[in-house]
Amino acid sequence: MCVAGNEMSSSAPEVLGAGSNGLSVWVSSRREAAMASSTTPVSFLAPPLEQLRHLAEELRSLLPRVRVGEAQETAEEFNREMFWRRLNEAAMKVSGEATVLTTLFSKIPSPSPQETQRICEQVHIATEEVIAAYYTFPKDQGITLRKLVRNAVLDIVDGTAQLLDALLAAPSQSPENGDLISCNSVSVACQQVAEIPKDNKAAALLMLTKSVDLVKDAHEEMEQAVEECDPYCGLLDDSEDNSDSHHNEDGVGLPSNRDSYWSEEDQALITPCLALVRASRASLKKIRILVAENGRKDQVAQLDDIVDISDEISPSVDDLVLSVYPPVCHLTVRITSAKLVSVLIKALEITKKRRHIENC
Repeated sequence: MCVAGNEMSSSAPEVLGAGSNGLSVWVSSRREAAMASSTTPVSFLAPPLEQLRHLAEELRSLLPRVRVGEAQETAEEFNREMFWRRLNEAAMKVSGEATVLTTLFSKIPSPSPQETQRICEQVHIATEEVIAAYYTFPKDQGITLRKLVRNAVLDIVDGTAQLLDALLAAPSQSPENGDLISCNSVSVACQQVAEIPKDNKAAALLMLTKSVDLVKDAHEEMEQAVEECDPYCGLLDDSEDNSDSHHNEDGVGLPSNRDSYWSEEDQALITPCLALVRASRASLKKIRILVAENGRKDQVAQLDDIVDISDEISPSVDDLVLSVYPPVCHLTVRITSAKLVSVLIKALEITKKRRHIENC
């Protein structure tokens, strides 16, 4: 990175795509560049806020590569303990550098261009080290777990970019700026690294638990809506308050809010839909229990398959719940319910077919 206002070198994308080794080389080159630039005249350095703006842009340019980046291929056996230690240390380094950055820009006067260049280089290098650590995590350790690691790294990089945005938006004398030291999203994201499950079975259970909770919320929301349902809600008010404007040719009062309540035909659909949502919740809980009791840590691919199909249940439940809110399109309800049934059947079948997972 060149915090003097220049763009990232054209070779950077290629180096990043090469994985951890390429990143290590680039990090080393950036350190050398930072040392060489220490004698750069002030007149050639961009203003502090401009340097922050360039750093935020460069960090955001890293996000797409992290999302699609492949794991580094190596003949060496993966050392799980070393990986987690490296990732945690890199995350804590980002948190520390972010705190230093925030402190510098919370004081009056603002840091000099040279001070800004130094801290920006350190933040950029620390962020690259987190990404480099992620690239050493192989897919054979579990796609589910790798996604959790990837998301944690994305949160750190994006959180750092958001912190830079906040520093740019808040002047040094603003009280909001001082609050960033304790509550910025970078620290939160870095602390979450230590909470990531350490094996794919634990990662699968975490994701299944989240799916159960999401379906539980949807189920309770739908139950509450049914309990509070009054099919005649609005009829009295409409006929009394708006009698002049809501009569048909025969003089019969009609409600003006037909689209805000369930008709008798609608209610006939709601009961089976609610039962289907309840069955979805029960099925997910059963899948989670089976994985917890019978799944093994070395069943990496099998666990990934179960999580993949189970991840489809919650969105399908949401689609069904949304479809039963007034005004109800009966065709949409039937389509969404059929889709949910299909997903549930597939999830249960996949769970039963996995080795060492007992039949449902």
